[in-house]
Parts: sequence; structure tokens; C-alpha cells
Amino acid sequence: MLKFCSDMRSLILLLILLCLYPGILSGSTSLTITTGISAFANSSSSQQDTARINSLVRAGYHYLGKTDTNIEKADEIIDSALTICKKQKIDIPASLHLLHAEFYSIRGDYSNSEEEAKFARDKAEEEGEFLLMAKSLLFLGGYYLHTGFFQESMDSYNRCIELAKEKGLKGIVTRSLEGETALLETVNDLKGYETKYRMLIQEAQAEHDTTYIELGLLRLGSFYDEKERDFHLADSILRKCIEISLAGNDSYFAAHALANLGWNYYLAENYDSSTAIYKRSLKYSIPGNHYGVSGNSFGNLGTIYRDLGKYDLATQYYLKSIQEAKKINDWYGLSWVYKDMSQLYINTKDTSKAFVYFVLYKQYSDSLLIMHNTQGLADARIRYEADSHKKEVAFLSLKLKNNRILNIGFTVLIILMITIGLLIIRGSKLEAKRRISEMNRRISEITQANLRQQMNPHFIFNTLNSIQYYMYQHDKLATNNYLTKFSSLMRKVLENSHYTSVPLRDELDALNLYLELECLRFKDKFEYRITVDEEIDPLLFKVPTMLIQPYVENSICHGLMPAEGKGFIGIDLKLKKEYILCTIEDNGIGREAAQEKKKKSSDNHNSLGTLITNSRLDLVNALYGTSLKTIYTDLKNEKGEPMGTRVEIHIPIIT
Repeated sequence: MLKFCSDMRSLILLLILLCLYPGILSGSTSLTITTGISAFANSSSSQQDTARINSLVRAGYHYLGKTDTNIEKADEIIDSALTICKKQKIDIPASLHLLHAEFYSIRGDYSNSEEEAKFARDKAEEEGEFLLMAKSLLFLGGYYLHTGFFQESMDSYNRCIELAKEKGLKGIVTRSLEGETALLETVNDLKGYETKYRMLIQEAQAEHDTTYIELGLLRLGSFYDEKERDFHLADSILRKCIEISLAGNDSYFAAHALANLGWNYYLAENYDSSTAIYKRSLKYSIPGNHYGVSGNSFGNLGTIYRDLGKYDLATQYYLKSIQEAKKINDWYGLSWVYKDMSQLYINTKDTSKAFVYFVLYKQYSDSLLIMHNTQGLADARIRYEADSHKKEVAFLSLKLKNNRILNIGFTVLIILMITIGLLIIRGSKLEAKRRISEMNRRISEITQANLRQQMNPHFIFNTLNSIQYYMYQHDKLATNNYLTKFSSLMRKVLENSHYTSVPLRDELDALNLYLELECLRFKDKFEYRITVDEEIDPLLFKVPTMLIQPYVENSICHGLMPAEGKGFIGIDLKLKKEYILCTIEDNGIGREAAQEKKKKSSDNHNSLGTLITNSRLDLVNALYGTSLKTIYTDLKNEKGEPMGTRVEIHIPIIT
């Protein structure tokens, strides 16, 4: 019985061996066993290669975003990983595609960057790597936002959110919502911007993500602080952000939220609370080396003390703000602080220092303007290249489609290709003309900004001469009155100097202040009247900044002042079909007598204001494609004697 059982066990074992290794009966046992060992070795080698590729991908991400040398190192790592894939005949993994996409993006190769990101997305979806797929969609959302394809950007972010919710991916929804808020802010959709940030805060709370909760509260509080002014909402949200930040010892968000809360109270003119909050913000921003926040807090404290009339204390805080801003080359911070300091010295009647700080403000503000224009041109180039790539891809697709129609007829294909070629050439020429026109427009704007820089110092110089005149006359009351009006005029000039064109109302307000000052200066030597056609909306219609004033100045200085008796100057604005007609008429000595008087005088200096204005007229014509012109008419009585001058300015309609 025992022997039988033993034989049965032997028989069963033999059958199992025959099933597993059928070659055992044909004498191929050794070959079969060797093949099994070889397959195991190849599997082990493949796993090692995959692990090595993953290690290289992690190293590549480590080097990306560093110095140029490290970017080159990342390039070498990517090449090594691709070489392994090619040599071992391994499909390029999605993670390597995404790394390559980010490398191309940093290098500015946007067409290849988009292609690699799409490969990563599709590959990850195919292999079920949903976290990597979500990261690819996040990258594409940011890429399309940067290149100006806003609908594609929103689609990528929405798809990413759907995927994250479906697969339970943590931290992805908040990042997608943050990208959508940046998109909505770019297209100025304030309602959508507000809604998305509320959704971001809710999602971050559900995931217990403190950083995104703080970020959402800070941005939403700042939104109600300025963009949609609501004191109580801004106060409540920012205080919540401060509470969470302090609980987590996050000095940056605490300092930033406190600074924004201080601004909220400043806008409400609650200076005591605003001062206390800004000083509290400094307790977190200074130890944390958050120079941008501390510089902002110091500067706004200076402005508060300036508004309260504590000028020495205000100056101390302004200087501290400048010191903090210079640590990180914060040009924007330096620009507005210098501007506020200029206003401080205007308030203290120290016009020389006011002028010095105004010049510093203009230097930094113009540098920022140039930087923004340069960045704008760079962004336009990126969008152009991305758009060209899409057109190229569309063209290649069309070409492939046409190749499938070759069997229909070679003649039809030739005609189609010629037509497409002509369309592409025509489109390229039109695009080149558009780009050249855009560049010329930007150059004109920058040149006009430079001309305004020349105009403002010239105008201020003439006005300061008037103040000096009254001071020499020892007329304290008149000097004080003149300085008060001059400070108002300076404020208006500073406000208007930011823009290429301003509403007609602002231009006329500045002109009226100028005429009041001149009347005071010359002791009512002349009268003036400004009339505006009822059809002209002073808020809707715009004119180039400081355009009318130089002509009025010429009428006063060269026409009315040399004349005997009381002078009169009238400024009349009427709406024509294609322009606004501005007529400036005086009862002075006339242009001929003025020229004769100028020849007899030793001063042959031409009016700088008029020269600059003539240059600006040429630029305005080039910028808006108009025919703005100036017509001079010598007024004479029946006897042919001069009785004044009329100047007609054709101002283009700008809305």
C-alpha cells in the first residue's frame, strides 16, 4: 500500500514536469531551462533601466530653473535618458516627455514644448498615470495662458479639475483654480476672478491645505480692498488670513495680509488704525526678510504721516522704504515712494526738493514703462511663434490630407498646393506689415513719453519764475495765494503726465489753473474766457496732454503783455465732423509786431514749449493716422492795423 502511494506520487510529479517542460521528452530540457533564466534576466535588466530613467528624470527636475550651467546639465540628463530608451528599445515614459516640455519652455522653444506636453498627457492617460496626466494638463494650462490661447488654457484647467475629482488627486484642484484666476484676471473678468478664488478657498479647506487657504484669503481680501471696494468684506477676510498665518507661524502671509489691511484702513481715512496695523506688519516682515512687504509698509506709513502734516516723521519712513526697496531692486516701490515724497515737498512749499524727487520718480516710472513695453514685445513674439506653430501644424495636416487625394489626380493637387502657397505668402506679408505697424506705434508712444518729459520741466520752470517774481515783490498774501494755486496745478500736471492723452475736462482744468496764475502774476493785465461746445462731452473726448497750454502761453507772453491797455484771450472749442476745433484768439499786438520786437531784443531763443508741441503734433498724426494741424491768422481792423492773433488747432477725436 505504501509502495503504491509512492508510485502514484512519482507519476503525478512526472506529469507536472511534462506539462511545464514539454521539451523534456525530446531531449531539449537544458535549452528550455536556459530560456527561462534568460527571460528572467531580461526582465530584471528592463526594470533596472526603467529605474535609472526615473532617477534621471528626478535629477533633471532638480536642475531645471537654476542657472544656465544647471540648465545645460538638465539637457545632458535628458539626452542620457533618451539614449537609454533608444538603446534598450523602451517607450519614452510620460514623465520624461513632461520634463522635456518644461526644458523646451525655459529655452523658449514653445512649439516643441507644447508637443512634448501633449505626448506626456496622452501617454500618462494611456498608462493610467493620472497624477502625471494632471501635471501635464496643469503645464498646458499655463502654457496656453502665457501664449495667449485663453480658451485652450481654460479647457486644460477644467479637464484637470474633472480628472482630479474623479481620481481623488490631492492638491491638483487648488493649483488648477489658481491658474484659472490668473487667466480671468488677465482678461479682466472680475466677477469670475472673485468666484474662482472663493472656490479655491473652499477646496483648500476641504484638503486642509493651509498655504492655499492663506493665498486665497489674501488675494480675495485684496480684491475687496481695491478692485471691488468693500471695507467690511476686505477687513473680515484679511483678518481671517492673519489669524491662520499666525497660527501656522507663516510670517510672509501674516505680514502681507497686515499690510493690505493697513491699506484698507488708509482708504477709509482711518489713519490711526492704519498706522498701528502697518507697524504690526513690520514686526513680521523685517525679521522674515520680506523686503517687498516691509518697503511697502514703510512707504505707506510715510504717506500717512505726510497726510497728517508730520513731514519730518514722514520723511524718515520714506527713506526706510527706499532702503528696503533697493535691497531687491523694487523699481515700482521706488517709483511711487519718490512720487509721494515729491508731493510732500510740494505741501511744504519746498519746490526745489519736490522737483528733485519728481525727476527720480520719472526715471523709475519711465524705466518701468520701457520694461513693460519690452516685456509686451517679448510676449507678442511668443504669441506670434505659438500661433505660427499652430498654423504650421494645420498646414502640415492639410498637406497630409492632400497626399491621400493623390489618386484622384495629380493636376488637382498641384492647383491646390499653388493656391495654399499664395495664401500663405499673402498672409505672411500681411502679418509682417501688421508687426511693423505695431512696432512703429510703440516707438511713437515711447517717443511721445520722452517729449512729455521735456514739456513738464519747461512748464514748471516758467511757473517757478512767476513765483519768484512775487517773492521779490514782498507780497506775502499774493505769494501764498499763488503757491496754493501752483500746488493744485502741480498735482494736476503730475496726474496728467502719466498718460499720452487725457479727458478734455482734465486738460481744461489744468489750463484754467494756469490762466488764473498768469492773471495773478500780471495783476489782472488781461481777462480770459473758455467756452466748450455743448456737443462735446469733456469726459468722453480726450486730447493729447498739455497740447493747448503752449499756444495760450505764446498769446499771453508775445501778444498781450507788450500791448497797451487790458488784454483779452478767448479759448473756444467746437465739435467738427472729424476733429475738435480749438480756437485761441487774443487782442494783442499781433505776430508781425511781436517778430519785430523779438528782432530788436537780444534774446533770439525760440519758444521751447512751441517747438516741443509741434513735434508732438507730428507724433499724434503718425500714431492715430490723423491730419492734426495748426492755422495762424493775423487779425486786422478796417485800416489794416493789427488787432490780435487767432490760432486754430485741429485736434483729432480720441475716445
